[in-house]
Formats: sequence, C-alpha cells, structure tokens
Amino acid sequence: MNNEQTVTHKKMKTMTVELNRVDDAFHFEAAGVSGVPVHLDGSTDIGGHNLGARPMELLLMGLAGCSAIDVVLILQKQRQRIDEFRITVEGDRSADATPAPFESIRLHYYLKGEISEDKARRAIDLSMDKYCSATAQLRPSARISYDLTIL
Repeated sequence: MNNEQTVTHKKMKTMTVELNRVDDAFHFEAAGVSGVPVHLDGSTDIGGHNLGARPMELLLMGLAGCSAIDVVLILQKQRQRIDEFRITVEGDRSADATPAPFESIRLHYYLKGEISEDKARRAIDLSMDKYCSATAQLRPSARISYDLTIL
C-alpha cells in the first residue's frame, strides 16, 4: 500500500495593486499593473474629501467592467454591431451591520445597435455563469441578477 499523497498544482496568476495615501485624511490613490491611477476617498461624514470612489462602489464598478468586457468580446465574435453599451448596477447592503457585504446585486444592461436580443442575453449569461471572475468572487455572498434593454 502506497501512503504517498498526490498533490495537484494549479497555475496561479498573481495580481498586485499598490495603494498610497494622498492626504492626511482618507484620500488614496491605487494602481495595478496597468499603471492607471484610481482614486479612493471616504465620505465627508467621516472626514473624507469626496475625491474618489468608495471601496464598495469599486466592487460594483469592477463587476460591471468585468462583465462588459466579456459581453463586448462575445458580441464582437458574433458580428453584432454595438453602437452604445451601458450598465447600471445596484447593490443592497445591510444598513446596520458591520461589515456590510452586498446581499443582492442587480445589473441592467442597455445595448444599442444591430444586436440580436437572443445573442445579447446569451452573451450576458455566459459572462455571469462562466467568464466573469468578479461575478464568481461576489456570488457566494450576494444574489446577482440582471436584465437587458435593447435600445
């Protein structure tokens, strides 16, 4: 009988961001490998200066951006012409809990162009269920739903 354990190694991709404090309050600037700066700040209620997005807003923006890239890539491969593309995202959090993760998130996709509604829905489904890493990250703690309007 062999007591050796088989260890399966999976390839890992490491992502690194750096965050630096900009002022003596809550204004920070972050950048990843792209080098593009992103500003974060706290609300004026806590002494921030409202000079950047809130961290939880960035989570919703990341979800929208991740899915948008997927959907555009899929629709381009299907030779759909996209003239306009917009997503609005609403996230619900407990008003009296700490921490307060998102409990539900709703995305509404607005697309305009020569786009088949069936192909657009399929592209969104593929993004939400297969490709979007942000969805995979948020889904264990939040119910994520979407709807679509072809303009």
